[in-house]
Amino acid sequence: MPHSTDSTAPLDDLLVVDLTRVLSGPYCTLLLGDMGARVIKIEQPGRGDDTRGWGPPFVGGESAYFLSVNRNKESLTLDLKQPGAKRILEQLLDRADVLVENFRPGTMARLGFDDRSVADRWPRLVYCSISGFGQTGPRRDQPGYDAVIQAEAGLMSITGESTGPPLRLGVAIADIVSGMFAAQGIAMALLARGRTGRGQRVDIGMLDATAALLTYQAASYFATGTAPSRQGNRHPTIVPYETFAAQDGDFVLAVGNDDLWRRFCKVIERPLLSDDRRFATNRDRVEHYDELKPLLDERLGARPKAAWIAALTAEGVPCGAVRDVAEVLEDPQISARAMIETVAHSTLGAVRVLGMPIKLSDTPGAVRTAPPTLGQHTDQILRTDLSLTDAEIARLRATAAV
Repeated sequence: MPHSTDSTAPLDDLLVVDLTRVLSGPYCTLLLGDMGARVIKIEQPGRGDDTRGWGPPFVGGESAYFLSVNRNKESLTLDLKQPGAKRILEQLLDRADVLVENFRPGTMARLGFDDRSVADRWPRLVYCSISGFGQTGPRRDQPGYDAVIQAEAGLMSITGESTGPPLRLGVAIADIVSGMFAAQGIAMALLARGRTGRGQRVDIGMLDATAALLTYQAASYFATGTAPSRQGNRHPTIVPYETFAAQDGDFVLAVGNDDLWRRFCKVIERPLLSDDRRFATNRDRVEHYDELKPLLDERLGARPKAAWIAALTAEGVPCGAVRDVAEVLEDPQISARAMIETVAHSTLGAVRVLGMPIKLSDTPGAVRTAPPTLGQHTDQILRTDLSLTDAEIARLRATAAV
């Protein structure tokens, strides 16, 4: 928990113009907003972010999906095909530190806001682009939704049972990791700007970001020339490290080294297994997996999972129950870590959202505001930030620019 009385968040003095929608871009700007940046989310008048229509579930007409990644933002509606809206965007960029967009490559150029044009006029601006395949290469123009990228980046080929079909992860991991890398790239570009005085482009390809997750699976291919295959919940290089069926349900066991193996054998009351030459070292256990697995299945199936988890945890052996989302969100540990926050929504009242996983001791971020309704802050931004009169705002509305 924070121990300083300094309430300044790391990005408090930054303005982010957010031209993103769906998940990868909004997740990036969510992270920036959580750490204090002012995020102005630009949305299409009358329609908004695509995810405003994604559901069910809906909460009072608002999409739960949209609510999940758009807190700490202000909504300004602009139709960037209209000259008046483009002028508004230009005025915002006069003040902005960061622009984030996740259109297909070429879209921003057609709107007149490609990175080179923007850099010429606003040289201190950090310009972040997130796209399916990046801004260069033979596939740059292809669209990239999360499921497509999970397939194309190899994740599905290593997810699922060995005898079953390839599976998509239960969360949009390609979108989320792209947003995380984008936020990291923006932070590094801002740090560099502090030294050079100039912004730069941050180019995030979802294929790149997701392929980067392959880590040891890629190393296995580099070492052997053979593509890794699906192995269910089994770890390819550590044994035992997978899901086991206890008497009343599944739990995960993660015996990551030989000392833990000896402790594990003590807990399950099979000390001779640790002395068996077939299983003495991790390398041995991987080699003799087919002989070891049935022995562990029989023993671990004899007691309830809570009993095994309690005994193994007491001995320092990593393990955990396979829980559903409801069980996770009701965990006192999650509550103690402020991983669920309640914010006041302008139409829904109290809304629960996930908290921030990054805990800074001296300059913590905060969940300050609820996700906005469509165009909630349009008039406020035009009047207060850009000093437009009511007559000027009325003319913009008459031309459908806002």
